[in-house]
Amino acid sequence: MIFDNQNKTITTKRLVLRLFQKSDAVAVTKLCNNYNIYKNTLYLPYPYSLEDAISWIEHHLDNFNANKSFEFAITDKRTGELFGAIALSNNQQFNNGEIAYWIGEESWGNGYATEAAQAILQFAFEEKQYHKVFARYFNSNLASGRVIQKLGMKQEGILIDHVKKENRYEDLVYYGIINSRG
Repeated sequence: MIFDNQNKTITTKRLVLRLFQKSDAVAVTKLCNNYNIYKNTLYLPYPYSLEDAISWIEHHLDNFNANKSFEFAITDKRTGELFGAIALSNNQQFNNGEIAYWIGEESWGNGYATEAAQAILQFAFEEKQYHKVFARYFNSNLASGRVIQKLGMKQEGILIDHVKKENRYEDLVYYGIINSRG
């Protein structure tokens, strides 16, 4: 993982994680206006409109500069194709943050979420000096659980029927990892 602070990018073997641009809004809308992504995310609206994408993207740079949250586009290192998004929140009071991500359905199963999440975890611990990083997922979303487990995170608990999605209650599974260097 190579972090370029000036350009606000993280480069991995296959990916470049970069800030979203307004020009990404059409691609974001296309990827997010997908029921299978919606049903596995806490806050993504559905149907997903161009206005949703624009209003989401417009705060990313300010959030990054304010050290509030770090929201990256997951893109192909060679072609620049947008695969999805990954974010790291920053709770400065407790020196920790949450990793959250989504990948467009046509790019599922290629390891992009895992590769991006490993880079974000390294960014959190090495660049931002977090003490802890956590993640949560719907118990019904086993693929997301596998990504989190591959990061070396340990299950910390399950909040039973914690959120309601489409008139159905979902368990939220929490995982976390402590920075062994700090």
